[in-house]
Amino acid sequence: MIDVHSHILFGLDDGADTLETSVEMARMAVADGVTHMACTPHVLQGRYPNSSATILPAMRSLQTVLRGLEIPLTLVPGADVHIGWDLPAKLARHEIPTLNRSRYFLLEPPHQVIAPRLEEFARLLLDDGFIPIITHPERLRWVRRHYDVVRRLSALGCPLQLTADSLVGGFGPVAKEYAIRIVDDGMGCIVASDAHGLQRRNPLLSPAMRIVEARWGREAAEKMFVTNPGIILADGDLPPPDPATKTPRPVAQRGTG
Repeated sequence: MIDVHSHILFGLDDGADTLETSVEMARMAVADGVTHMACTPHVLQGRYPNSSATILPAMRSLQTVLRGLEIPLTLVPGADVHIGWDLPAKLARHEIPTLNRSRYFLLEPPHQVIAPRLEEFARLLLDDGFIPIITHPERLRWVRRHYDVVRRLSALGCPLQLTADSLVGGFGPVAKEYAIRIVDDGMGCIVASDAHGLQRRNPLLSPAMRIVEARWGREAAEKMFVTNPGIILADGDLPPPDPATKTPRPVAQRGTG
């Protein structure tokens, strides 16, 4: 499996707090079947002023430690970027790292209220040659009221990144409901851990992958956890979402956790 969203780098945000935590997160991910992990600290002006200058050296340092400990996890750069109107320029100047230096990057909308002109902002980024991956839309407080916005962002060409723990119920029934609905509605999505530590928000992906396989089949699980994340890291072209061919909901709800 490939994990494109993690806060494994210690000391840069609210993720791993020590090198030991970072190392144990890596061990846990590898034991779960993860081969590649994107290091994506928050980039939030005034709170987490991260950039390529802080993220890349921290990633290289941790990779050296993992190699010395013979932990076979390949780290790639990235960032969990909050909205700012100077973002296109910063991406163009490589001040903020995209996922493995591709066109793709993680864009985190505000949680509590929908950002004004969010779709316009997404179009601006796409027109500039960058592809924003909308992080954990199922966990946004405004998703109930503005689910149509999530649909339109997907239709624009913005992939949606679901959190593995949402699918297993770790973020409550609403997040689980909307994670399932997004997949049922045929939107283009991937699943990542958004891991912050070793406890509740850990780097395990396989429990969610089993749920996806049970409900939507092995091919869908491979796409969301392996194939599409791999395409992103290789800067390839993701297949377009096709809402017209959404997977029917099974009569029995078995396997949804």
